[in-house]
Amino acid sequence: MKRLITVLTSILCIALGMNTPAYSQDASFIHALLNQAKLQGAGKFTYWGFDVYDAKLYRSNNVSAPEFALDIRYLRSFSGPAIAKRVTQEMEGLGVPAQQADLWGKQLATIFPNVERGQSLTAIYLPKQGTVFFHEGKQLGEIPDTQFAKAFFSIWLDPNTSAPKLRNQLLGQSCPPPLINEAC
Repeated sequence: MKRLITVLTSILCIALGMNTPAYSQDASFIHALLNQAKLQGAGKFTYWGFDVYDAKLYRSNNVSAPEFALDIRYLRSFSGPAIAKRVTQEMEGLGVPAQQADLWGKQLATIFPNVERGQSLTAIYLPKQGTVFFHEGKQLGEIPDTQFAKAFFSIWLDPNTSAPKLRNQLLGQSCPPPLINEAC
């Protein structure tokens, strides 16, 4: 009987788009890399009425520190190349030259795995290392280019983002990370 209740609860949570225990993520790797990270803000990205992902922005315990993390928990399944292509399109929309965005997109396509509903991709900016990518807490790869990091994270944090509501939710009442260079 207990097993039946657990199964029914999981099915109901999935149907309602709620987190289930199987979807909970251990963020200890974020805390380790960011010196006891604090959640700055969180929000949901919706496209044409469909929930696509939940995002969380983590900052170091010292908010003036340059390192930060963006954690995205997908609410739908996507292929790694499709995610990389969308990143490329968003970068171009923010003014990155198409040739450069395409080059970075090809790098991302080799890093990003396919993701299933409930799985997370996390990007952590570490100034001496660049952008380090994780899937479900396991390191995938990195791109050690500050210009890439700025273009990548601007997708969510730049004032000209295509998702201003999500940007406001991620930033909350605080400033964006120094990498974004917005006066606050």
